[in-house]
Amino acid sequence: MTNYVTGSTIKQLREKKGYTQKQLADLLLVSDKAVSKWETQKGLPDISLLEPLAKVLSVSVAELLSGEYVTNRNRAGNMMRTKFYVCPVCGNVIHSMGEGSFSCCGILLPVLEAETTDETHSICVECIENDYYVTMNHPMRKDHFLSFFAYITPNQVQLKKLYPEQNPEARFFRTGQGILYAYCNQHGLFQINTAESQKNG
Repeated sequence: MTNYVTGSTIKQLREKKGYTQKQLADLLLVSDKAVSKWETQKGLPDISLLEPLAKVLSVSVAELLSGEYVTNRNRAGNMMRTKFYVCPVCGNVIHSMGEGSFSCCGILLPVLEAETTDETHSICVECIENDYYVTMNHPMRKDHFLSFFAYITPNQVQLKKLYPEQNPEARFFRTGQGILYAYCNQHGLFQINTAESQKNG
């Protein structure tokens, strides 16, 4: 582990919650002197206290360790506000209904920001029976490939994971207007509205 919680992070989060050092100490069953030592960098909380400390301060352990905190404003769980995170080491894909704090392979993952499609990353969409047939003219080599296609509507997420040497294609059952996403391991996330894709098609 290269990062550990800092005193300034503990102090900032404690003050944000409106706790005194003693109140935080009581919640963790430690002395207020211990909390004071953490905040002045004269000591560190034991690793066994990281999870309870994060819980009391209303952050994840990853946020506590990194000092960066995220508030998910998608309280209604609207799928159209879906966010994606991809691990650059193992390729793990994480879907979240709003922003969160996620780590994989020891890395705090940034939220992917989707771009509109361009000439080299143009998502082609055909309506076949009750499905969207989605393709992209894109390399599928080990060093440059599409990792996934996704189709998001207000109440559903459909995702097709892709791997090198597969065809860059997917079929999704049509459940209404939504957004189609494609993720390139070198150039990031691209999106197109299904209404726009049908207009162009």
